Amino acid sequence: MKSPLRPWAAVALAVFCIGWGGNQFTPLLIAYAQHSGYTRVDVDILLGAYVLGLVPGLLVASALSDRHGRRPVMTAGLVSSALGSIILAVGDDAGFAALFGGRLLSGLAVGIAMAVGSAWIAELSRPPYDSAPAGTGARRASIWLSVGLGTGPLFAGVLTAFAPLPLVLTYIVHALLCLPALWAVSHRAVETRDEAHDSGASLLGRLRVPAASHRRFLHVVVPMAPWIFGSAAIAYAIVPALVADRLGSWALLYTAGLTVLTLGCGVAVQPIARRLDDRSSARAVVVSMVLMAAGVFAAVATAITRSPVVALFVAMLLGSAYGIAIVSGLLEIQRIAEPDELAGISGVYYSLAYVGFLLPAVLAVLAHYFSYPAMLTALGVLAAVCTLRCATGWSKHLERPAAAAVG
Repeated sequence: MKSPLRPWAAVALAVFCIGWGGNQFTPLLIAYAQHSGYTRVDVDILLGAYVLGLVPGLLVASALSDRHGRRPVMTAGLVSSALGSIILAVGDDAGFAALFGGRLLSGLAVGIAMAVGSAWIAELSRPPYDSAPAGTGARRASIWLSVGLGTGPLFAGVLTAFAPLPLVLTYIVHALLCLPALWAVSHRAVETRDEAHDSGASLLGRLRVPAASHRRFLHVVVPMAPWIFGSAAIAYAIVPALVADRLGSWALLYTAGLTVLTLGCGVAVQPIARRLDDRSSARAVVVSMVLMAAGVFAAVATAITRSPVVALFVAMLLGSAYGIAIVSGLLEIQRIAEPDELAGISGVYYSLAYVGFLLPAVLAVLAHYFSYPAMLTALGVLAAVCTLRCATGWSKHLERPAAAAVG
């Protein structure tokens, strides 16, 4: 009997599983610090370590998928995600280097999911594969990634707190979850890149993404992009650590809940983000940045009061900002890029977005010299400046290639 799974949904399942694996580590930061002897700087370095795998995954995978097809590269992403979890499962006994290596592989997988998965879902959301309205592909990609990023921490927190084999079982569950996703990509997803699309360009040539120099991208998308995951990092990596001393044994579950709340708000607000989007202005981008700046200043209040209740408000505010930002950025780049550049510009976009995920490690190092209220205040001012920069490009540089299409 033919599977009812639609081609875009098969890819979305893979993106969901990889997102799960990429973010399941987040609520366990407190567990590694409390039970495995790692310092605050150590765990924040491990949190951001997968950016080192993610950026090559974003930039190189898109070029490889243009040349060899979406399916083999996405399959490699799922294998990398599962292998990363298996290494993390033994990492608590094997040591810091093993944990670091597992995070690198998880990051490589997330990079592939973001660049190749997002482009593939967008392509499968357009004729002849689907008759969905314009913009549906961007929303589908961001929603399924966000759901995965939120579900992973939820299960990781619960399993680590209540199930046997803490810091092991959660990774095994994820590795097993990748198996049906591998089947779906192999048997239900439709390849959208073939020899007819191959321009014959070298890999180095494919790494060049002309759309990344588009003035609209530079003036509107670039100032916003690092705040996408910068906001997430503040909400569920920095803020929980600021209130952990008020939570006692509930700190791990609270962190998992805060992660889910942040990303849940990000998912819930995305239909609003789609309605805010305007082809003739940067309205959605600017709204996301206003919320972003407000959320960072609310985090300052959390750093001062150490209040778990205020932290919940920060998570909702920054989660909403994240949801609007990630969708509005995807829609902007899909209007800018030629169809053949879509995977490449997605890789550049997400690479910039994930720069913000290094914030916890940077602030942990700087905490030897500055207080968190002072550092977060400086970030809030920087967010406000970036908001103004995006607003100055409100309706500028809207020209786009005639062949471009939004998925």
